[in-house]
Amino acid sequence: MEKILHSGCSCANQAGIGASFHREGPGVGAARRRCVPLIFSLSLLSLAFFLTGCGADTPKPASQAETKPAEPVVPEEIQLAATSLLGSESQVLAFGDLAKNGKQEFLAANVVPKTPTNNLPGTIVTRAVVVENTDGQWAEVLRCDEHLKNQKGYLGLTPLASVTGWRLQYEQNNEKGLQLYFTPLKGTTDSHILPIGVRWNPATKRYQSLDRTYEHFLLESPSMQDARSVLR
Repeated sequence: MEKILHSGCSCANQAGIGASFHREGPGVGAARRRCVPLIFSLSLLSLAFFLTGCGADTPKPASQAETKPAEPVVPEEIQLAATSLLGSESQVLAFGDLAKNGKQEFLAANVVPKTPTNNLPGTIVTRAVVVENTDGQWAEVLRCDEHLKNQKGYLGLTPLASVTGWRLQYEQNNEKGLQLYFTPLKGTTDSHILPIGVRWNPATKRYQSLDRTYEHFLLESPSMQDARSVLR
């Protein structure tokens, strides 16, 4: 009797175990079918977050990116005047009311192009001029070639010896107007000489050089023999 009962229980348990692994009732199948779309939806949501994060690091389109403002176009009249004074290789570096005196002016120069033997900082020039328009006529008011000159003569502090190349630096001041700094160069090496400051003098109504404090104007010399001193 005990063996019969034990044998029957064993079969019942084996049948139950087999049913739990190999058979699915209606409720179990439906639950698994519902899990598949849920997992798929979560995968799509994760992908959306990933793409959103990547999009934040992508570069802006060219239309939205900041662009450098274009250089103002030099008027043809000014370019022609510069060419007539300095030749076809002249470059107009600045133009407008440079001296803040209500008159149109331009700064032009013969610029030495950068080469392996010319790697000095700044703009290297052989000649430069500031030209002013008075009653429709362009006229030089400052010239830099072998020396620095204006309408009255040689500027103070201009070197006694002829200069073949200059480093030109310039900036526009809202009150004082165009400020120029000329450093004479020797060959292709920087001579480390202090630059000569030049700007418009409202009292004399012409461009003049400044002393070493760059505050006080110096008078011109009518000839090189009367020039003040060699730069030190």
